[in-house]
Amino acid sequence: MMKPIVAVPADNRHFEGYDWHASPNQYISAAAEGAGVIPLIVPALDALIDVDAVLDRVDGVLITGSRTNVHPSLYGEKETPEHGPFDPARDTVSLALIHGAIERGLPLLAICRGIQELNVALGGTLATEIQTLPERMDHRKPVTEIADEAFAVRHPVQVKEGSCLAGIVGAGAVSVNSLHRQAISALAPRLTVEAVADDGTIEAVSVIDAKAFAVGVQWHPEYWFRTDQPSGAIFRAFGEAVRSRLSFAHRLKVSA
Repeated sequence: MMKPIVAVPADNRHFEGYDWHASPNQYISAAAEGAGVIPLIVPALDALIDVDAVLDRVDGVLITGSRTNVHPSLYGEKETPEHGPFDPARDTVSLALIHGAIERGLPLLAICRGIQELNVALGGTLATEIQTLPERMDHRKPVTEIADEAFAVRHPVQVKEGSCLAGIVGAGAVSVNSLHRQAISALAPRLTVEAVADDGTIEAVSVIDAKAFAVGVQWHPEYWFRTDQPSGAIFRAFGEAVRSRLSFAHRLKVSA
C-alpha cells in the first residue's frame, strides 16, 4: 500500500525579500517521522486553492500552530490590536480543510492555532490575552531564544475519563507544553472537551459526530514527539487513523 498523504495548511511569511508559503519544521518532521505519513503543504492562496481537489488526493489533515491568530470577524468580534497578528488566507484554507476533513471522514489533528481554528470552524468563539482573565495562568511562550526552554513541558492538564484522548495518553493528569495567549471561549456545539488545565482553560477537544479521528490539542506534541511518551502517542494515533482510512479506501477501490 502507498504511504498516506496528509494536507498541512501553509502560513504566509515574508522574509529575504520574498513572500513564502511555509510550515514550521517541527510539525512536518513529526508528521513524517512520528505519524509515518507524507506531509503535503497546501499554499495559503485563499480562494485560489480548490480545497475539495486537495482533499480528493489526501488521507488526512494536520492543522498546525502559528504565530498568527484566527481573525475575530470569523467568530463575530471586532478586530483589536490584542487579537493580532493575522493571516486571513491561512484562515480561509484551514477552515475549509477542517470542514472538508470532518465531512469526508478524513482523520484530523489540530494543534495550537489549529484547535482554535477547529472551534471557530464549528461555530465557537475565542478569548484573547487569557492571562489577564481572573484566576487564569500565564500560558504564553516564555521570553527566551532557546527553543527547548520555550517548549519545555511545564504544566498538567486533566484528561477526561472515557475520552478519545484518554485512549491515547491515559486519563488523569498529563504534563504538556502549552504556549498561547488565546484559547477557546464558547465551545462549538459539535465539540466535546477532552482535557482542561488546572485554571479551567480548555486544552483538548474532539468532534462529537466525527466519522474518524478528529482531535484538537492546545499544546505542542510535535516538539517532543521523539522523547515525550504522550506527545509521541498522539502522533502515532493520528498516523494509525490515517493508515486505517487509506486501507479502507483501498479496499473499496479494489472491490469496485
